[in-house]
Amino acid sequence: MKWPKCCGAVSNSPIVGPVASSFKGIALFTPGGDCVYCLDEHKRAHWHLDLCAALQGHLGLTEPPYFLLPCFTATVDRWVNPTTQTPVTAAEAYPRALRFQPLLNALFGLGDLQWQPNYSDAEACSVALIESYRPSFPQLWDCHDLVMRVDQATADLRQTSLLTATVLDDLPQPHCFKLFVSGTETAATEKMLRVLHRALESTLPSAYTLQVIDVTTHPNEAEAANISATPTLIQVSPGPVRRVVGNVASQKQMMQLLGVG
Repeated sequence: MKWPKCCGAVSNSPIVGPVASSFKGIALFTPGGDCVYCLDEHKRAHWHLDLCAALQGHLGLTEPPYFLLPCFTATVDRWVNPTTQTPVTAAEAYPRALRFQPLLNALFGLGDLQWQPNYSDAEACSVALIESYRPSFPQLWDCHDLVMRVDQATADLRQTSLLTATVLDDLPQPHCFKLFVSGTETAATEKMLRVLHRALESTLPSAYTLQVIDVTTHPNEAEAANISATPTLIQVSPGPVRRVVGNVASQKQMMQLLGVG
């Protein structure tokens, strides 16, 4: 098998197949092509947070790179059909992870399985949005030839107090935002994303989700949200709902309009 440049197995992370006929596997890639993954027969929650925390600890990031979710993920779920007693496998990957199918099949022992593409959250996975994070997370754009299984990495992180079960259980409710833009106003959109990213990253205590919606391709969503001008930013949760209409000149102004900081 010819491995992608940044997906060579490292000595402490051997390529292994599944340990049970029923399991869940999640892989998270970086823009540079590194990979962290988990293989869990108990199918517990919080794995996406663990993957981000593992990248933070291994690459020395200032914070977990939650913005990689879900755009750089691939997920496989295998279970046993109770009627036929045969294994059933469902595997899907976002386009940015889909090119790593040979590696994913080796990690999860899936043979030559064809992974299904997941094209949801296309706006949130836009090039402009992802690139806006590069100045804050330059390590993620570098190639470290990293393939790391996160179950052991998570234990190491917990031992060093970078990640604990208590922290995971006590995470506050993430902020949810929708940014309505026009696809014909690329420069204005990129400026708004830069200002918004700096404001949110410097003030919010927890992860947040940002959905970028192009009103020219999704007019129904724009109409449902009563969008009359672009860009318009809506803080969906937590309440109260806030709207910021028009271009925002600075990080300070954005923080004031959102009532954060």
